[in-house]
Amino acid sequence: MTYPLEPAEERGLGRATLDREIRDAFSKLSAERIATLERRLVEEALHRGLVYERGGAAEAIRMMLRPVGIMPDTLAYLHYVSLAIQNAVKRLPDWYLQDKEIRRVVPLAPDEEQWLRDTWRRGHSEHNPVFGRMDASVDFTAPLWKESLKFLETNLSGIGGIHYTPTCELIAAEVELHEAQTVAPELDLEPGSDLRDLFVQELLDHLEATGRTGRNLCLVEPKYAGEGPVEQERLARYLLDEHGLRTLHADPADLHLKNDEVWFGDVAVDVAYRDYEVRDLLALERSGVDIEPMRTLFRENRIVSSMAGEFDHKSNFEILSDPQFTQRYFDAEERQVFRRHVLWTRVLSDRRTSLPHGDSADLLEHVRVERERLVIKPNRSYGGSGIVIGHLTDQSTWEGEIENALRDEPGTWVVQRLARIPVAEFPIIDAGGKVRVEPFFVVMGFAPTKYGVGILGRASQKMVVNVAQRGGLCAVLVGRPSTHLHGPAHR
Repeated sequence: MTYPLEPAEERGLGRATLDREIRDAFSKLSAERIATLERRLVEEALHRGLVYERGGAAEAIRMMLRPVGIMPDTLAYLHYVSLAIQNAVKRLPDWYLQDKEIRRVVPLAPDEEQWLRDTWRRGHSEHNPVFGRMDASVDFTAPLWKESLKFLETNLSGIGGIHYTPTCELIAAEVELHEAQTVAPELDLEPGSDLRDLFVQELLDHLEATGRTGRNLCLVEPKYAGEGPVEQERLARYLLDEHGLRTLHADPADLHLKNDEVWFGDVAVDVAYRDYEVRDLLALERSGVDIEPMRTLFRENRIVSSMAGEFDHKSNFEILSDPQFTQRYFDAEERQVFRRHVLWTRVLSDRRTSLPHGDSADLLEHVRVERERLVIKPNRSYGGSGIVIGHLTDQSTWEGEIENALRDEPGTWVVQRLARIPVAEFPIIDAGGKVRVEPFFVVMGFAPTKYGVGILGRASQKMVVNVAQRGGLCAVLVGRPSTHLHGPAHR
């Protein structure tokens, strides 16, 4: 006789069982089939635009040779938590304008602040569109997996993955899963919500909220850079083919004003999605580019992400992890989410502050003593550059990094509690053509909307996990274990 499991116990064991079933299925594939699978993934990546441009040449982004599986209840919780964090930081423009302590934590340059004051209107707070990605570490197979969920940073504007995420998932479902089912037909996984569909619904909702009757979307990015992610052209094609939406693809220099409207060629722009920070737009203006069309889109609340996107500083987690802010600006439910899932983060400066366990002390002394538990990061950079991991650094070098940070402009660097980056095993083909299983650090990016959440999984054998540094993508598919779980036997 066996006892039935409680629902929470069944879900906990189910996550580990699902992961084991996926790993077992791929371990049964021969070296020849794994090698064929690897070639297919490269071919599909190039064909479907899963590419990164380096030096003007398109390079297939590496896909890991098996997907990661999660269960529906896990997906629902990730949606709830990531949306709560995004909705919290969306409120920063208003707080910045009224609270000098907020301005200290998430500083803007004088010209950026002037842009905010010139373009942020009272009605923008009510209709405040942000399409972001919350990067986090999480071990889906841990019995207490929710305790492992720690958010590292927010990305609130021009996020990578809108095209990559669903494309990676579809390739995994159609190629990787199909191959695995030849040896494990019971394996049942599927992609979650298509991030492109979540994205377009956010844009259409904002059009309706602002009263625009047209449906001309414009994707604005450094179109002629020749370096970096290549997503928006493919995204524009998808939105036309699947949603019938005329989608423009422009550089800021391509836009112009006519009769108080923003135009791209002979088409009026109704709403724009930007892959540009305001500081980059201001740099274009100093070089002679007319950016008044972009300023107009901000002022008229016709751009996603709004000015809230300028506050994707890593230091915004100080606002979510310091009681002086959380008690003032957030309710009890939000504070519980932050305490559980947001990493302690502080702007690196000479001052007293609350420490991870709640007591107040000298920040610099804490940073020097707790090197092995901390990370120093540039506040506003991206791509994984400039990060110093304490336990991988000797004390002398660490203290040198602290001194360098203190000499820089205030607010340039942050210190953050070290997250445990989970390790997952993936098959690889070595130089001799043999299959080996090797460990990879894995980081997840959650892109939430009120309709659902997309998940961008990234893997690397370096602790700083980023596609820009040639990390790989791992598809995250949703399913349940095929094994029916029972409680322990009773004699």
